[in-house]
Amino acid sequence: MEQWLSDWCLAHLGTAPVEVLFEVRQVSTVHGLRLEDGRKVVVKARPDDDRAESCVAAQSQLAERGFPCARPLTPAVAVGSLAVHAEEYRPGGEVISGDSPEVATRYAEVFALLLATLEAISVKPPLPNPRWLRWDHQDPGLWPAIDFLDERDQRLVPEEVTKTADRARRRLLAADLPNVLGHGDFEAQNLRWDINGGWTVHDWDSLAWQPEAALAGAASGMFPSTIPPTLAPIESSAAFLESYQDFRGRRFSQAEQEVAWAASVWPAAHNARWEALHGDPQICGEALREQEAERLRLANA
Repeated sequence: MEQWLSDWCLAHLGTAPVEVLFEVRQVSTVHGLRLEDGRKVVVKARPDDDRAESCVAAQSQLAERGFPCARPLTPAVAVGSLAVHAEEYRPGGEVISGDSPEVATRYAEVFALLLATLEAISVKPPLPNPRWLRWDHQDPGLWPAIDFLDERDQRLVPEEVTKTADRARRRLLAADLPNVLGHGDFEAQNLRWDINGGWTVHDWDSLAWQPEAALAGAASGMFPSTIPPTLAPIESSAAFLESYQDFRGRRFSQAEQEVAWAASVWPAAHNARWEALHGDPQICGEALREQEAERLRLANA
């Protein structure tokens, strides 16, 4: 166990960790710990890009309202270049796998409740948006500036991925829709379901500030993803969007429908670029090639 982590727990939780329950390293580093006083907690550390304070504050307000998520035990605290916070340990539950329209409807119901609950949450917008939803960046070029991706050989990215991303982004930037707070990484790996039909939503580091239709559209494409990410079939994305509107009790305008479909494309294009730059299997890349024409048609892009 790293010494800084032990020191941090002692300073902010009042006791030191004595056992590492698990550790996961992705965008954030997540430590499951048992403390000297017997408590089990999760400590998350991620690069401090000015988003963490808002994300943890929103998560705390959601937990106070009874939304099924882990309750933060501390605010986000700066530790060098990192933002660190602790939250409840909420183990258990299972991932519901599959990408059928029926599974899409189950996820759409949760996403609709999540967005409805977030309407009452007041925090500073968590900007910049997560890189896979950051089509609104002000950086030169198509993609947001991300050093560890930009330093790789961009010639590896297939031309059709770049063209598809550009068309989707142009449609998204042409939209004149208000931004709202929403979960920007609504993937199967970030939800756990229990035997009684309940569920818990994780990964609040990935809150985003984009139009509601765009958030729903992105979720409609990414909901079946675990590791590695994938892209849902078009009919399942359609079922997600239709069900989401039913659960929200309002219909999207034509412009919102188009924005939703454009937003379903951008994360898949981001993932296809990632796959190409890292030499990974072309899971999103292949799905995007098969679906891009229809998704862009539905987006009027």
